[in-house]
Amino acid sequence: MSTPELPLLSIVIVAYKSRDEIGACLASLPRTLEGRTVEIVVVDNSPGAGAGEIVRRDFPHVDYVPAPENLGFGRANNRGYARTRGEFVLFLNPDTVSNAAALAHCLAQLRADPRIGLISPRLELADGAMDLACRRSIPTLWDGFCRASGLAAAFPRTALFSGYNLTHLAADGVHEVGAINGAFMLAPRRVLAQVAPDGAVFDERFFMYGDDLDLCIRVARAGFRIVFDGRVRITHLKGVSVARDFEQMSQAIFDANRDVYLKHFNPRGSVFVRWKYTLAFGAWKRVARFKAWLSGHRQVRPL
Repeated sequence: MSTPELPLLSIVIVAYKSRDEIGACLASLPRTLEGRTVEIVVVDNSPGAGAGEIVRRDFPHVDYVPAPENLGFGRANNRGYARTRGEFVLFLNPDTVSNAAALAHCLAQLRADPRIGLISPRLELADGAMDLACRRSIPTLWDGFCRASGLAAAFPRTALFSGYNLTHLAADGVHEVGAINGAFMLAPRRVLAQVAPDGAVFDERFFMYGDDLDLCIRVARAGFRIVFDGRVRITHLKGVSVARDFEQMSQAIFDANRDVYLKHFNPRGSVFVRWKYTLAFGAWKRVARFKAWLSGHRQVRPL
């Protein structure tokens, strides 16, 4: 049951070197929805980089939290979550541009189906192309091979090869998926309270990357659905931070997601399984970084 005096929606944003993106992100967020407050918390992992000045000057209604150090994605999100009170909680990247209609639509879907634990709209890049990471499976080694080898790109409408980003599914449809992107993760607070009764929504062992996949696995195992709703859209200016710190982050992406698999799919600590995922993600990392180097792109994302 909702409580009228509480915010309808709490939005948690973790900023990192986000001076150029944070203004547009915050300006796109409504102050109210359905006559109830939308509260916003920004946790700044790089408080000396200029985003804080913009938030304080132009968005005084935002709860700005400068971190004492770079807490990483998971710890910073947990810190922001602890400050919120809303009936629903949105974890949002600072390199997104939202709109009230998409937020209201997704909230309506959560209210209509209590089995939904996490939902995302269609995320679009600046050029209008779909950010494929906004709807994903929990990839198998076969899915990873198809993506790394180019089979997924060559046969995007064939389910056998496109299991990674589910490109065989209609982009404007509604689908239950394995995972959604950490750039936009909207959940009822009651679901988060069930999955993380201690308040640690994100596993703080993952400093950066892998946190969103880990959360999706935990929410699904708790009996809730992960839903992609392509009928509404927001913009995701993807890859800004990765491009700034390419070498460090491109390695962190693969290593973190390897650790997610070791956490969830090797519960008995099998040496064989550990070596399997270590070798698979290691090879994938090298192939992806080599392909990025050949193409001149400073962006590498396995998931």
